[in-house]
Amino acid sequence: MKFCRYGPRGSEKPGLVDAQGRIRDLSGVVPDITPDTLRVASAVQLETLPLVDGEPRYGVPVKGIGKIVAIGLNYEDHAIESNLPIPSEPVMFMKALSSLTGPNDEVMLPKDSAHSDWEVELGVVIGKTCRYVEEADALDHVAGYVLANDVSERFNQKQRGSQWSKGKGHDTFCPVGPWLVTPEEIADPQDLDMSLCVNGERMQTGNTRTMIFSVREVIAYISRYMTLFPGDLIITGTPPGVGEGKKPDAVFLKPGDVMQLSIAKLGTQTQRVVAWRHLGDEVMA
Repeated sequence: MKFCRYGPRGSEKPGLVDAQGRIRDLSGVVPDITPDTLRVASAVQLETLPLVDGEPRYGVPVKGIGKIVAIGLNYEDHAIESNLPIPSEPVMFMKALSSLTGPNDEVMLPKDSAHSDWEVELGVVIGKTCRYVEEADALDHVAGYVLANDVSERFNQKQRGSQWSKGKGHDTFCPVGPWLVTPEEIADPQDLDMSLCVNGERMQTGNTRTMIFSVREVIAYISRYMTLFPGDLIITGTPPGVGEGKKPDAVFLKPGDVMQLSIAKLGTQTQRVVAWRHLGDEVMA
């Protein structure tokens, strides 16, 4: 099943996406889309749900994400284009929860940014608590899969000390969605085509089969170092084709650019890039 959250930022409602791509309102069944409500929502007869009129905004498809754990350099060609060693163990870093935003919302460049970049990634939403999970059991702990864009400010990531999070956690730097797709619709998370275009030009083309560390391995590995709770989000790395790796000259995002990305079965995203502005108390996700 494909679950979503739709409506104005901060006032999203729960929904189901039917076979025709139409949103059906779940708000009479569950208060929101969380790992705890997925079981109840999955039991509903889809055709009994009211259709949602128009084309509302999609929000982040799961409410209450507790943390975002990211895996870096998980595709060999991306490690090479980044001029970094191919990892012998998963490279882990965190993205700030305040970076979460809807799949088609604007991506806002940080103040004075000149090195912001794109990264299409498979996201994994945890459904059951994970502590020292074995690889063989890891996928049993998955609530669903999502499309994510790990937007990155490369100068802040690499030139301001050793903490990648400085370049990864800016506001709007983690668009997620449009849907949370439950595991029965994803026969093999290691066989999903991925792509990303900027201004209509294909930049990234890949498939999750070329990950260095599989989804099973990543979940098991992370669970050795921190407890993963229901609703936690793992983003699993990006294939080659990021702007930093373009030859002969790197290409970075600027206001007015449009990113379009997709992963098979997980939908598409479109984000317009805008300059920094003061957000005040605006809710991002």
